[in-house]
Amino acid sequence: QVQLVESGGGLVQAGGSLRLSCAASGRTFSSYRMGWFRQAPGEEREFVAAIGRSGIGTNYANSVKGRFIISRDNAKNTVYLQMNSLKPEDTAVYYCAANDRGTIYSTTSDVYADWGQGTQVTVSS
Repeated sequence: QVQLVESGGGLVQAGGSLRLSCAASGRTFSSYRMGWFRQAPGEEREFVAAIGRSGIGTNYANSVKGRFIISRDNAKNTVYLQMNSLKPEDTAVYYCAANDRGTIYSTTSDVYADWGQGTQVTVSS
């Protein structure tokens, strides 16, 4: 099991940027593929991005491709989500999660065993 704590959320104007961080503790961070999900009010949680154990492979939802960048620093046990060109429809609670059974192309939440508490991102128009 790995414990995850997100930070970096906030209020930003459309077109702006935010960088989310997710600090991990517990089991060996580098043994997990990591992902970011988001959930807007009244909607289901949706996949945003994932990254492989070494940080080389990545996968993105079409809605964020070209705007968001996922990265990780295994020495710091941290995964990041750089969000650029933000849109009001990006408003959601963002969660990081640890994937212990699927690939980075697994976009459903069931392959993610451990989750953070979430951080709110609000994009104003």
